[in-house]
Amino acid sequence: MSEQQQQATTTIDLDSMSLEELNQAKQQEEQRLQALTSRYAQLRSAAARLNASQRAVNELSPSSEGKEVMVPLTESVYIPGKIREPTKLLVELGTGYFAEKSSKDTNAFLERKIRLVDHNSENVTKAIQVTRQNMEHIAMTMQGKMIEIRAKQEGQRVKAAAESS
Repeated sequence: MSEQQQQATTTIDLDSMSLEELNQAKQQEEQRLQALTSRYAQLRSAAARLNASQRAVNELSPSSEGKEVMVPLTESVYIPGKIREPTKLLVELGTGYFAEKSSKDTNAFLERKIRLVDHNSENVTKAIQVTRQNMEHIAMTMQGKMIEIRAKQEGQRVKAAAESS
């Protein structure tokens, strides 16, 4: 299904909705925006980690052999170590799987991952923009409904005042 078809199938006539339904739709869009914003932050964090990994790989050279480094045991615990084979890198493929790769292959792998994360970030950014537009449309419709309600109330008040005179 194309993007236009998806948009066409998700079009809602806001004018036909009650104020309560509009409020509920607004809350749903706010929740969606919050989830999308969180997803975007996660993607940007992943991109930063991948870029840092790429910089680290680019700093390695055959002359790096014997160089002292800090090796992470966990996210917050490191131990001193020495680089033994700077041309053989252990790359996490995902879900606990690792593969030994050359620096060139590691860079290519990281570049693919970075492109994927950037592409997903662009899609999430577009979804955020659409969600914000939806929220604006809902808010404008809610304002219109409130003005309509006030106008009816004012009309009834004027009519009641005219009848009592």
